[in-house]
Amino acid sequence: MLGFVDLTEFIPGLHVELRYATARNFLGRPVYPSPRAWLREPVAARLAVVETSLRRQGWGLKVWDAFRPAAVQREMWRILPDPCFVAPPERGSRHTRGAAVDVTVVDLRTGLEGDMGTDFDDFSPLAASECPDLPAELQARRQWLRREMQAAGFSGIRSEWWHFDAVDWEQFPLVES
Repeated sequence: MLGFVDLTEFIPGLHVELRYATARNFLGRPVYPSPRAWLREPVAARLAVVETSLRRQGWGLKVWDAFRPAAVQREMWRILPDPCFVAPPERGSRHTRGAAVDVTVVDLRTGLEGDMGTDFDDFSPLAASECPDLPAELQARRQWLRREMQAAGFSGIRSEWWHFDAVDWEQFPLVES
């Protein structure tokens, strides 16, 4: 795809577990044709900055979702028409622009994900980026990830601690695929 990069090639050592290429997602089935994660190159470059910073601290990123085909966005909206968690297809998702990424952190010593209080695709109040009902340690880990992402040019959303948009996402057109 023109202007896009494969994240595993662009960021060596990046962990990718593209959930929508598996049945381990809220749709309950694979909806991506392959487990390759793609982003616009400038957005991927920002993600590489985060990965480098986290590696210095003994951590890394794991990508759960990146570019999302428009057909998948429409299917998600059909199943979960809630704009707190799924962007309406007529407006388009920042994922369908290649300007959003869903991530968590991985402890490089153990290879295990850091406990963030919920899994990906959790649509409960506990998934909120600033959920007061979580232990202080988990709140601090979420805030740390958010600070790292913000420092590299991403912004988060309130309803999902794992979702981050490039701050300039509007410059990237929707990809109708």
